[in-house]
Amino acid sequence: MHAIDDVVGGPALAQVRELRTPIPGPRSTEMLARKREAVADGVGITLPVFVDAAGGGIVRDIDGNSLIDLGSGIAVTSVGNAHPGVVAASAEQLGRFTHTAFTITGYEGYVAVCEALNRITPGDHAKRSALFNSGAEAVENAIKIARAATGRSTVVAFDHAYHGRTNLTMALTAKSMPYKRGFGPFAGDVHRAPMSYPFRDGRTGEEAARIAIERIERQVELDEIAAVIIEPIQGEGGFVVPADGFLPALADWAASHGIVFIADEIQTGFARTGEMFASTHFGIVPDLIVTAKGIAGGLPLSAVTGRAELMNAAHAGGLGGTYGGNPVACAAALASIAAFEDGLVERAREIGDIIRERLEALRATDPRVGDVRGHGAMMALELVDPVTGQPEAALTARAAAAAHAAGVIVLTCGTDGNVIRLLPPLSIGDDLLREGLDVLGDAIARG
Repeated sequence: MHAIDDVVGGPALAQVRELRTPIPGPRSTEMLARKREAVADGVGITLPVFVDAAGGGIVRDIDGNSLIDLGSGIAVTSVGNAHPGVVAASAEQLGRFTHTAFTITGYEGYVAVCEALNRITPGDHAKRSALFNSGAEAVENAIKIARAATGRSTVVAFDHAYHGRTNLTMALTAKSMPYKRGFGPFAGDVHRAPMSYPFRDGRTGEEAARIAIERIERQVELDEIAAVIIEPIQGEGGFVVPADGFLPALADWAASHGIVFIADEIQTGFARTGEMFASTHFGIVPDLIVTAKGIAGGLPLSAVTGRAELMNAAHAGGLGGTYGGNPVACAAALASIAAFEDGLVERAREIGDIIRERLEALRATDPRVGDVRGHGAMMALELVDPVTGQPEAALTARAAAAAHAAGVIVLTCGTDGNVIRLLPPLSIGDDLLREGLDVLGDAIARG
């Protein structure tokens, strides 16, 4: 096993679950009252606690409760909260300068992050990268690049997709609540195709790809399509892992028609799935790859990386932004990438083995656990009615709430709200991980 002591980070937190108060405790309850008076109602909190410190696999709240973290801030703190290398690199950069705007005066960190991304993303072709702030911003820029390179405008996304909360990315996103309802109209020239969802459709990857391609070709002329964008493993849509053969067939079809194939690896990237990027699991080399979340150890940074001839299609000044590639975030990203390459890819596989064994045992004894799926430290279970097979969103919500009350942070997802997803930091220890899974198992059983 990877030497977890080397990557725990954060303050000197005991790696044990401890509840000193009910959840939420009195101080968090006071903070919730302040939030209601200060923060817009549209900004929700899944687990009603306020954090004092975090590191390893523990999040400690302001009431002194130590919670097991199986969420990583939605796959962001993959290297662990306050990873020592990230802290040191960020602090050193903070002491030199915090901002100049790379599009005004350059700095080495931006270039070095782009060099690293060009090196570690799939494919040995010539690449270029550009840096931004959020995943949604990177998705929008990937679409801009594809349109500039092809001279076309149409974009194809998939059922159950999630690509962000900006206007264009809401159009690309499939789920209405809470992401889209009441916020339209949305950007046009977006079409949707069926996703390979083996648990629900029972199709091979080739069959699912054929159906998707036929649907696309009925909706729009091929010479109008600039790009196809897809998550290799869907995130918010339910950790849907497509059947083998689906993604390669789509990528081959796109290439044969001059369509840019974009892999949204915002949630799957940076060792999360037991490969540096999930595309590798499926044997595909995207034309463009979009990254964010785990890239910089918790600091805001995102990127588009891809074939040089595509990335260079936008005119000078067409890509950028005031904060894009902030120097402190770039320093954090370089430290994070170094940590990922120093054993954390392998650690994600170890975590995946532990999670899969526990979830498969649940499925063997509880018919409400309809499916277990994922790769590495990106795993999920789908809860269903054991008789009808219909999604059990209410059970999912109860189980997640029970886990939260017992001091374990888990997240839900899925178009139908019936999937529990697990995204532990790669710095979590085996014993703590197993304890968290036991708590989750008990919560589902009691649900």
